[in-house]
Amino acid sequence: MASPLEQFVNNVRTMSASGSFRELCDVIAKSDEVLQRNSAHLSTVLETLDIQQHSLGVLAVLVAKFTVQQGATDVDKSTMYQQIHDFITNCNGEQVRFSPELYTELCHQLTNYLIEIKQPIRGIEILKKAIRKIQLFDSHLTSIHADLCQLCLLSKCMKPALEFLDTDITGIGSELGGNNDSKHFLLYYYYGGMIYTAMKNYERALYFFEVVVTVPALVVSHIMLEAYKKYILVTFILHGKVLPMPKYTSQVVCRFLKPLSAAYYELATSPHAAVKHREIFVRDKNMGLVNQVLSSMYKKNIQRLTKTFLTLSLSDVAARVQLSGPAQAESYILNMIEEGEIYAMINQKDGMVVFLDSPEKYASPETLCVLEQQMAICTKLHQYIQEMDEQIQVNPQYVKKSVGSHDEDMPATSQNSKTTYSM
Repeated sequence: MASPLEQFVNNVRTMSASGSFRELCDVIAKSDEVLQRNSAHLSTVLETLDIQQHSLGVLAVLVAKFTVQQGATDVDKSTMYQQIHDFITNCNGEQVRFSPELYTELCHQLTNYLIEIKQPIRGIEILKKAIRKIQLFDSHLTSIHADLCQLCLLSKCMKPALEFLDTDITGIGSELGGNNDSKHFLLYYYYGGMIYTAMKNYERALYFFEVVVTVPALVVSHIMLEAYKKYILVTFILHGKVLPMPKYTSQVVCRFLKPLSAAYYELATSPHAAVKHREIFVRDKNMGLVNQVLSSMYKKNIQRLTKTFLTLSLSDVAARVQLSGPAQAESYILNMIEEGEIYAMINQKDGMVVFLDSPEKYASPETLCVLEQQMAICTKLHQYIQEMDEQIQVNPQYVKKSVGSHDEDMPATSQNSKTTYSM
């Protein structure tokens, strides 16, 4: 009689050959204990299975092997890394899509291993392949997206994540429907906001942090709190103030997050809050962003001066903007002129600043190109909305609820409204 492990291998071969992948997923779900109990023989099992033909079986064995090797030596873990790398590269994408939970679990384990050995950059390319294997379309979000963003942040190599972050999400993977769905969803947008902040794309960063904070919630998570702190800082940089939260934000978020972020709100009223609450900002690892907020506040105050004055001395600029002196004021103004944020000239002889009008007439080919790009984006967004609306209209759950509510609104029929009297 075949052992449970041999029976597992036979089931993998038989069901893979017949294409019964859903049934195979059920078998794998019941075989986790068998695989972990026979961990010493898992390497032999892998040798008997083909990655392309038996992708689901190999996936189950790798997850079990990595789970039991948490305390393994570095040599064993290095071998595991190579095995996972080979599997993701060569596996059958159609098969692994039948078990996205197991597939993403393997990627999470790989991510944790690379973070543990402090080599996150090794996982960037392989996780990009892993996402492409399981994605149904480019705007399809998987829980592996969060792992990729985390590795990009830790390795300080941000650009590989941008090809995924720049694509607006229109679909969510089925593996995000479990207990950890909110965790990986929130982490994707939180890490994405951090990447855009590091790239100084503040508008996109603000959108990502806002998604984290406005997700429907009954309790406030630590991820939401950290995202809210960065949301406040980024709104300062962009708008010079904290924007009100959207009306659809959960009440629990508005009730608890603001009191927990009091130090960040103080920055709106006084730049000295950066010194007063320095310990808090350093603990939250937001001091660099706070310094950018201060720089942005000074720049916005200088921009306000251009709307009121034609000329000002550097000393007056420093006093009105609360800078340390004329030298710092000159440094800020020169930087803003170079970046095209203001139009001005500095007379070095008498220390006067002359503010000028913008020479831009918005009639150049570059302006037309930008306009065409924005129109293309709007057209694509309109197309997305139409497609989503059509999908909703034919969704069985929506049709059922729609018909049900329609029946409730209909008046009772004469047959139902009849009253029977007895003589």
